[in-house]
Amino acid sequence: MTKRSALATLLALALAGPAGAAEPLKIGLATPLSGPDAGFGQGARLGAEQAVAEINRAGGVLGRRLLLVVQDDAADPKQAVAVARRFASSGVRFVVGPLTSGASAAASAVYEEAGIVSVIPGATWAPLTRRGAGLLFRLGGSDAQQGTLGGTLLAERFRGKPVAIVHDKTSFGRGLADEAARALKARGGQERLFEGVSRDDRETAALVAKLRALGIEALYFGGLSAPAAGLIRAMREAGLTTTMIGSDGLLDKEFAQVSGAEGTLMTVPAAPPRLPEPKGAAKAPRSPEAEMFAGPAYAAVEVVRQAIEGARSAEPARVAAFLHGGAPLRTVLGEVAFDGSGDLVKPPFAVTAWRRLPDGRLDFAGNEVSP
Repeated sequence: MTKRSALATLLALALAGPAGAAEPLKIGLATPLSGPDAGFGQGARLGAEQAVAEINRAGGVLGRRLLLVVQDDAADPKQAVAVARRFASSGVRFVVGPLTSGASAAASAVYEEAGIVSVIPGATWAPLTRRGAGLLFRLGGSDAQQGTLGGTLLAERFRGKPVAIVHDKTSFGRGLADEAARALKARGGQERLFEGVSRDDRETAALVAKLRALGIEALYFGGLSAPAAGLIRAMREAGLTTTMIGSDGLLDKEFAQVSGAEGTLMTVPAAPPRLPEPKGAAKAPRSPEAEMFAGPAYAAVEVVRQAIEGARSAEPARVAAFLHGGAPLRTVLGEVAFDGSGDLVKPPFAVTAWRRLPDGRLDFAGNEVSP
């Protein structure tokens, strides 16, 4: 062997790493890095990158380093499917994301067929985990779980009193209302009225007349803020003091302008904790949008790591079986565990009340109440 060929051989060995070293374990991140949701996606990227870096500094997972593969899905369903196919063809077997319900719904079939475990930081669409997917896990509460909490509030706070359930005729609102009705019935209650209402003044007036005739003391509203605000105004103008219970669909400036909204109860996802301070590096400034998904994406990587270690395997089917078993996992979000459908056993929801501040504004921040 010549001196030159010997040097070339040594260089090749150095680039290849230690003899017998395992290949890095790829984790995909499907997140919007362009488009209107890019701020949220950048936060998810920061969180996932930090988690991967810290895990690698601690020795990796089962002796393997993690390699984060980032793809921009722009929160677009078609692009999310294309990203999923790229991951499948490049040997990715674990994915954090997508972030949005539409992108998650579109891509989930590709991940399932390819045998890829996906841990979704925030999509709330209830059917995601009801369509038989065995490799999908949601690291946040679903609309169905939020509707169940609303129905539980209605049952427990107004037990024995006349109550109603109203929705805004959207699939989102009707889904919340159906879950609230099931929860109310399961706790021995029964609504006097179950009805849909739009922003049409005549519809609203007719509904308010029914609420008055039935003596309704509280109602659960499934839907968005605009029709809810219109209903609150109409009830107060008619002299009704009926308490409204709603979801985070009420989060809008329009609802905060309704003087009669004071006292409204609202279920909201608990605020995610801030991303841990990076070790050995200066903290990069983050926007409020980035903060919303930095912690959940960090936690999703933590879930993947602990599930691989718990299953003692990087085989996706074995990792998914471990997660479905409900083992408690410690994450930056707190302790989490998944049920057989891939939803959290204890979804992170809080109950807050709209109150009037000293300056006259209505706000819900800081007004948490006991469920």
